[in-house]
Amino acid sequence: MPGPFRIGLVVPSSNVTVETEMPRLLGRHPEAAFSFHASRMRMHTVSPEQLRAMNAQRERCVLELGDAGVDAILYACLVAVMVGGAGEHGRVESAIAEQLSTGGADAAVLSSAGALSEGLKALNARRIALVTPYTLPLARQVVAYVESEGFDVADWRALEIDDNEQVGRIPGDRVLSAARDLDLTEVDALVISACVQMPSLDLVQAAEDEFGVPVLSAATAGTYTLLRKLGLTVDIPDAGSLLRADTQAAG
Repeated sequence: MPGPFRIGLVVPSSNVTVETEMPRLLGRHPEAAFSFHASRMRMHTVSPEQLRAMNAQRERCVLELGDAGVDAILYACLVAVMVGGAGEHGRVESAIAEQLSTGGADAAVLSSAGALSEGLKALNARRIALVTPYTLPLARQVVAYVESEGFDVADWRALEIDDNEQVGRIPGDRVLSAARDLDLTEVDALVISACVQMPSLDLVQAAEDEFGVPVLSAATAGTYTLLRKLGLTVDIPDAGSLLRADTQAAG
């Protein structure tokens, strides 16, 4: 079995979900093993001010993870990147890669913001719907960012929670209720959680079965992009069609 691949996670200090969901997902991988190593940036309230202050801590986190000899680094805060405006994920990923290279480290680099776009493109999605936990002003910025990536956001819902610790406690039935309230007419995909902190892993396959469209989340998109960057098979069961990409291609 290849690995274990060391996965570095740069996360807000109040985040807990990505460190739970990504190991669960990758623990189902049929061929490879993984270990997970997080560095934290201080942030509690999801506000423009705290997001800016959090992003300023990125270089320290990347240095710490570079010391661990990780094979990949995921910048795991979608909204913190998207508030930077169109194309920000490319700038952030390039800056992290340059910092690693300067320090003599070599790792695949991805962000939750960029991974969401990659996941939607892999599904050939153009018209989408999404659910976010954010306040309305931040949710509108997320929608604008997704649209700047070439997607048509047909409908969306914001749960309007600014306490990031509480975002990690949103019950699944509330997320599903928001999804059921969306107009999914002619959508190509549903993003059931446009946030790595909002729990969604147990909802993705159930929602895909219920709504009859491909369903993904920030976590499943991040996992898809990570596997592609590491050159590994994308074949993880019970997590939506995005993570069965190679099984479907073989069929």
